[in-house]
Amino acid sequence: MDDLREIEEQVDLTWNREKISFNPGVSSNDVVKSGINGLVRLDPNGSTSYSFSLRLDLKGSQLLYFTPVGKVTNIRLASEWPNPSFNGAFLPDEREVTEKGFEAEWNVLHLNRNFPQIWTSDRHSISDSSFGIDLLLPVDNYQKSYRSIRYAILFIGFTFLAFFFVEVLNKIFIHPIQYILVGMALVIFYTLLLSISEHLKFNLAFIVLAVSTLLLIAGYIRAIRRSPKLTMLISGILTVLYTFIFVIIQLQDYALLIGSVGIFIILGLVMYFSRKIDWYNLNLESKAA
Repeated sequence: MDDLREIEEQVDLTWNREKISFNPGVSSNDVVKSGINGLVRLDPNGSTSYSFSLRLDLKGSQLLYFTPVGKVTNIRLASEWPNPSFNGAFLPDEREVTEKGFEAEWNVLHLNRNFPQIWTSDRHSISDSSFGIDLLLPVDNYQKSYRSIRYAILFIGFTFLAFFFVEVLNKIFIHPIQYILVGMALVIFYTLLLSISEHLKFNLAFIVLAVSTLLLIAGYIRAIRRSPKLTMLISGILTVLYTFIFVIIQLQDYALLIGSVGIFIILGLVMYFSRKIDWYNLNLESKAA
């Protein structure tokens, strides 16, 4: 056992109906570096069979791994945790994962690992054959915030790209200072999202801040350009982008797939609307004046 702090109760071993209490530490570091130990009586002639059992109460929420030191190691796990990740040297022979929990079973032979039943000194490392589960946390507020922040650069980039295409296609001029102010509004959105989601539900915080940021940018565009059509266009683009980010951060298993497909579609739309632009002869000065 790598982390002895996980032990919740005193561990007692029943060895041929004899109760033996474990002590901290290990008598030798040849096989493992940390753990607990208990002294048992063995028949020097090797003619006695032994039966034993123990109860181990553990706390923690990260991972649980096993090392197959027996000739046959059969492990069956059942839990109400709905988000397991099976890792290590061996994957389960059978597993079932549902919204109500999971069941998994491993059957590992001594022929499957790379160390024998008996050896001397520390010539073998048994940790390389460990296997088990990682208990993944479901998508919570902090993970949603982290996911949204990971898409921040992409989101701000697409927003600026939308402004640029509006500028080119409508032959209007948007000053760099106006780009900076809009970018600052988008950056502050993520800062407020992280702080407010600690006090409100994430989805509610996201919707409130998205609407507030959208109204702020739309009002600013309306004030500087005085064009209802342009304001509606920018608002529509931002609404699509915010909706896209909101859907992605809700997903757990298909976030990468949906995100990649969505970015591909957005790229296709950009290429479609820019297909007739003569990039060598852009001239915005005539209408900007």
